[in-house]
Amino acid sequence: MVSLSTWCRYLVHKIEYSFTLGWKSYKRGQISDRELQDAVWKNVFRGKLTYLHWSKGEAMAPTIGEQGGTLLVRKIPSADPGRVFVGDVIVMKDPDDSDNYLVRRLAATEGYEMVSKDEKDEPFVLEKDQCWVLADNEKLKPKVLNEAKDSRLFGPVPMTGIVGRVIYCLRTAVDHGPVQNSHYSMRKDSPVLEVELDVDDMVKNHKS
Repeated sequence: MVSLSTWCRYLVHKIEYSFTLGWKSYKRGQISDRELQDAVWKNVFRGKLTYLHWSKGEAMAPTIGEQGGTLLVRKIPSADPGRVFVGDVIVMKDPDDSDNYLVRRLAATEGYEMVSKDEKDEPFVLEKDQCWVLADNEKLKPKVLNEAKDSRLFGPVPMTGIVGRVIYCLRTAVDHGPVQNSHYSMRKDSPVLEVELDVDDMVKNHKS
């Protein structure tokens, strides 16, 4: 049973998410003042902070099984260094195909100096709103047949491409659990996980 304090923390997250999402639409001129208010309250009372995403391939093994996994993803309305953190497993738009999404781990954000193991490559600093993402599977070689498609292949990517953070992974009906993200993110996501996690629903939607 979810405690009252957890529900209160969850509600704060819902209000913050709903306002951020509505404000983005308002700034773009997509909704009016009145519609902004309606959109915020509609999201607070009817919306969810998570969605299910199917991920396949070996790039994120062992975090996600080599045969794929059903993921519970927390929505990120506006990705910035105050909402996503180094160490988080994120869902992002594929830089080469905007209709496709990749699951990768956030390895560095703006201000980080990137130094290659190859002495031929010059060090560089990630610019504002840029990030560096990596696959978890250390066995895969990024520059050989595109085995691990990550920043070692396509370079820095904009933070705006991040749409969510993976908070739970179901590999099989008997192999599932929370995803290891940054300490700060896991603390922030704990009330969302307690309220919105439905393992039975994940099993029902799992692609075996």
